[in-house]
Amino acid sequence: MPPAIRYYGTGKRKDAVARVWIVPGSGNVTINDRAADKYLGRLTLLRLIQQPFDITETNGRFDVIARCKGGGISGQAGAVRHGISKALVEADPELRPTLRRLGYLTRDPRVKERKKFGRKRARRGFQFSKR
Repeated sequence: MPPAIRYYGTGKRKDAVARVWIVPGSGNVTINDRAADKYLGRLTLLRLIQQPFDITETNGRFDVIARCKGGGISGQAGAVRHGISKALVEADPELRPTLRRLGYLTRDPRVKERKKFGRKRARRGFQFSKR
């Protein structure tokens, strides 16, 4: 029996990294060996993950297996979306312009700013008092 066809994409967002495989299937999404709805817990994050499939009209054609590390739930969801998009391009290169136009193939550069010396946080100074 030939090995199953699967496509891979690495997604990143903030401190989260997702290794994503898509295989032809019925649309099941598994993140860290748990169903996506159980793992993410929020409907908005589930919708975020489904966006690449909705845009490319490939809903229900692929199963997603993702391994996430680092960051929080929201960052991991963004990383999975990025990984799914890259895997879809590997599966069908003609989807690239569509996904690129919507920015799904671009790594979101926004990350937490470092704390500066002489301040409480990155930008928060100490409370000012005239007297």
